[in-house]
This record gives sequence, structure tokens and C-alpha cells, in this order.
Amino acid sequence: MKIAIITDSFPPLKNSGAIQIRDLSLEFAKQGHEVLVLTPSAEIDAPCQLDEWDTGGERGVLQVLRLKAPKIKDISYLRRVVGEFLMPFMMIYHLKQSPFKSVQFEGVITYAPSIFLGPLANHLKRESSCKNYLIIRDIFPQWAVDVGLLSGSGLPYYLLKKVEGYLYSTADTIGVQTPANLSYFNRNVVDDDRVTIEVLQNWLAKGGDKPCTVVVEETVLKGRKIFVYAGNMGDAQGLSIFIALAERMQKNSAVGFLFVGRGNAVASLKQDVATRELDNVLFFDEIEPEEIPALYKKCDVGIISLDRRNKTHNIPGKFLSYMQAGIPVLACINRGNDLKQMIEQENVGRVCTDHSVEILQRCLEEIVGNDLLDSGISRRCLNLSEKLFTPKIATKKIIEAL
Repeated sequence: MKIAIITDSFPPLKNSGAIQIRDLSLEFAKQGHEVLVLTPSAEIDAPCQLDEWDTGGERGVLQVLRLKAPKIKDISYLRRVVGEFLMPFMMIYHLKQSPFKSVQFEGVITYAPSIFLGPLANHLKRESSCKNYLIIRDIFPQWAVDVGLLSGSGLPYYLLKKVEGYLYSTADTIGVQTPANLSYFNRNVVDDDRVTIEVLQNWLAKGGDKPCTVVVEETVLKGRKIFVYAGNMGDAQGLSIFIALAERMQKNSAVGFLFVGRGNAVASLKQDVATRELDNVLFFDEIEPEEIPALYKKCDVGIISLDRRNKTHNIPGKFLSYMQAGIPVLACINRGNDLKQMIEQENVGRVCTDHSVEILQRCLEEIVGNDLLDSGISRRCLNLSEKLFTPKIATKKIIEAL
């Protein structure tokens, strides 16, 4: 098939969305499909820039068309909303100036976030008379309302809901992360029998083998059981409870906490650590995705953290990376999240939904005292990764829908 994939995140960006779409695109190409990724870029000077990617196979083709658009990353919320609103229209305009302006596609895949990509998805779908598979990973603006970043009433919320609704109207199939999201969508979001809503599990390809620039052995955490968090540290993660946990574990020299990444909560988390005078917590800047497997080889437990106020459910990409690395998880997540049942049924770690630092401490102690002594836990993590979370499984489901 000739497939167009629309996304606002693609390498060289290092966020989870960029890595997911990279892995998905490469898998489609390896299976023999012709893939064109359409992604915005504020860095290019020309209307568009075409990159050819090595797929590692002999049949498929992966091309990445970067279309000039406003900056939407690492800026204020207001500037980001304005930039994202303009983004799809500028992408359409510059696409019409590219060598691909008349290409006919057999299927469109749209990855959200961002919810603002609807006009571009509709343009491609209409021009090619094909179906659009919409992949939903964040339910926005609902999660922003849940964590207090946005009021659930008023003009901004009303406008964002209109944008969200338009995006959903472009889809023939919507792939959500968890079974709990199915009922949410059927109840609150989509009232159209022509749209199929199904669970599309997250996916992650095998990681690279690049040496890690974070050398734990040369830090104060040397010799400890390392609880690691690698990824975005923002408002939706609610990581402050793990700083409180670190304070309770301050006298236990066998345990340390390592945070690697970036986000708008990093400064406040570092300040909290300094205020509490903790010597068992370290922060490092974001590293290359290819370094993550090497980082996890030096760690013992992966941290999962989701703000307790979230009413929507997801399985974070970092959970997949922990499973792929064969390390169990310590999770503090919102009530009702399907991830709790998965962790407990598969016996791959401990999970707390009470957001009580006392209960979280007990979970940590159970991991150190029991789970890390279980010789089978690493294999269970690896088996779960191979059973549910591979790009091959995701591409098969999307192709069937298209």
C-alpha cells in the first residue's frame, strides 16, 4: 500500500511520539509498503524538505517530508495553541508546492497528539478517496482539564473541543490505547456509527545499542538499587510524590532514584530535592533514544507516574521500554487505569493508585525485598513486551482497518 502518516513528532525529536511513529513507519516500510511521513518543521527555510530513510529491508520505501510550519515545541501554552492551529493549514499550503502534491494514497494514518491535524488528514483523505486511521495516544483537552491546566468550561475549552471533534470526524477507525478508553469514547466523544473504535496497543521496536552517557557508576548512586524514570517530566506525570518517597528512603543507602529527561516540571522537582536536602536523587538531561537500553541495563526498576486527577487511561511508552529491557516497574497511577490490572496480572511490578507515599513506600520495599529476588521477573517482562507491544502487531491491525 501507499500510505501517508501524519504526525507532529518525528526524529530528530526525542519524545515518545517521535520514537513510536519512527518505529511504526519503519515497520510498514520493511513489510513492503510505500510510506510518506508528513511532519511540520519550524527549522527548515524552504517550504519543504525530503529525507530518505534506510529501512533495513529490501522492498519498502520510507520518505519523510518536512513541511514548514510554526514552532510548537518548548514555548508557552498560548503560543503553542496558536502555532498548532495554524500548523495544518501551512502544511497543506506547502504540500501543494511539493513534488507530492498530486500523489494518490491508499491509506492515511494520523497520530494524535496533536488534535489540530484534522484539516490535513481530511485534505489527504478527500484527495485520495481513501480511509484515515486515527491513532489516539492522549485524550486532549480532557487530560488538561483533569490535571487543572484548563477549565472545563469557557471559550478555550469550547474551541478545543470543536477542534477535537473535527479531528475525530475525519477518521474511519480510531485506535485507542486501552479498553477503558473504548467506553470513554463511545460515551463522550464519537456518535457516528460509521466510525470504528478499537484498542490499538502501544508499540516499541528493539532499541539501539549506543553506549549511555549517564554513567551511574561514577555517581553517589553507585552500588544502590536504582529506580529510574526516563522521559518527559511535565504536569501530567505527577512526579512530586516520588521526591517525597525518596525523602522517606533517605536513610536506606541501598536505594537511589535517577531521573533522566526534560519537561516543564524539572525545575520545580530539582528545587524540591534541594529543599529536602536529598542525596539519593539525581537528575540528568535528556539522552538519545538509542542510549536508553544501555541506561536500563544499569538500573533495577522503572518508575511509572501519572497524575491522580487523570480520568482518561493510557499505557505510557516508558512502560513498554521497561518491559523490553526486562526490568519491573513501580507505578503510581490514576484509579481505574487498565495498567494496574496488567501489571498485577502479569506480575511485572507493583502499583499504587491511592497516591499515598506510605503505600508507595510499601510497594518499593516489596519490590526490593521480593520481586528483585525473583529470577523469573525479567523473563515475564520480556514476554509481555513480545506478546503485546511490537510494531508488527500494530501495523497488522492498522492494515486490516485500512
